Amino acid sequence: MSVEVVIHNGTLVTVDDRMRIIDNGWIGIHEGVIRTIEATAPESPPPTAKMTIDAAGGIVMPGLVNTHTHLPMSLFRGLADDLPLMDWLKTHIFPAEARFIDPETVRWGTLLACAEMLLSGTTCCCGGYFHEDAVARSVAETGLRAVLGQGVIDGPAPGVPDPANNIAYARNYAQHWKDRSRLIAPSIFCHAPYTCRERTLEAAKAVADELGLIFQVHVAETRFERDQSIKEKGLSPVAHLDRLGILDRRTLLAHCVWVDEADIATIQQRGCAVAHCPESNMKLASGIAPVTAMQSAGVTVSLGTDGCASNNNLDLFGEMGTAAKLHKVATFDPTALNAASVLNMATIDGAHAVGMADRIGSLEIGKQADIVILDTRTPHLTPMYHPESHIVYAAGGADVRHVLVAGRQVVRDRRLLTIDIGEVIDRVNAIGREIRSSLNVITHKE
Repeated sequence: MSVEVVIHNGTLVTVDDRMRIIDNGWIGIHEGVIRTIEATAPESPPPTAKMTIDAAGGIVMPGLVNTHTHLPMSLFRGLADDLPLMDWLKTHIFPAEARFIDPETVRWGTLLACAEMLLSGTTCCCGGYFHEDAVARSVAETGLRAVLGQGVIDGPAPGVPDPANNIAYARNYAQHWKDRSRLIAPSIFCHAPYTCRERTLEAAKAVADELGLIFQVHVAETRFERDQSIKEKGLSPVAHLDRLGILDRRTLLAHCVWVDEADIATIQQRGCAVAHCPESNMKLASGIAPVTAMQSAGVTVSLGTDGCASNNNLDLFGEMGTAAKLHKVATFDPTALNAASVLNMATIDGAHAVGMADRIGSLEIGKQADIVILDTRTPHLTPMYHPESHIVYAAGGADVRHVLVAGRQVVRDRRLLTIDIGEVIDRVNAIGREIRSSLNVITHKE
């Protein structure tokens, strides 16, 4: 079979069911799909193609899947650090969003976030925010694959000043983007059980079910949230959502820090996936999610960065290293979350979480060619005994050299090919100066 793109001279980390590693292999791509994965025989070099990418002895791996983020919040990177979640949200983030978030600022914040992710090896992300149509249009410019949820909250929100219109607005967005793009899938994102009434949660989930979409929700992120739910409803946040019929295989639960054995059993029985965000949870002092217990129960746990306002970067390589080490120290078990399992969380488990495991998340024939190539000719990646350990414990986003999404090269030699990153940085800096100059006004009103 003829191929259009050949990637060769690399160590292939497939993340398939056998976690095969091919020391010197090549990949053939045709019409955006992986058609060939083979070891390179010394006497027969890979075939010629329209485009040939020399991995230069580096690691060739599936693109990373970031299952929880809020793209436009790159505008608020470092705006309100070192605060507990509720203070961070109510005193700083919600007021900043009300004042500065509109389709234009959302566009530039989204482009910046996509650039950061693509340059650091993320080829698919999942999350949600407001003005999500502007988010989707901006993501489409960059070539990133994404599941993008319109945010729903019971209160005035950017683009939806009257909360009575929140479900209709989300439905219109989802219908507009459903089957519109091969790389962008719409979603519905209810902010949390403590910001959405029961009828809002039920109505939003009904729209997601009607359209066959992923439904996203923050749940059990803090001890306060759990205690408040038990006090007011007599149920944990997970049990509350289950009583409402929210939990099923198309429900993605973000955080799940304060969940007990009963909650974990419910999540597993309903087939929900979880997006684990260790760095955000650590920074906001929310706690440590019981990831090993969830995995032992059969729950699909993926990896997310959360937004830049509560993490400060979107580097999923860094998130992998943090997750692996955090859960070792939390359990006093050096074997907890080994490198291979964390790599799975950031790739194939993430693909499962967003309903795309048949298309992305591993290097396998028939899957979309979402591929990342790491430059390993650097001191901190030398020598290399176990590539999967290198990926989790030693590599960083800055080691990404080439990136392809659906067979299209979007990063070449560490340079983003789809948008003008210089212009994006200049525009976001201008927005940042406006936000900074207005901070005293916001603080005075508080």
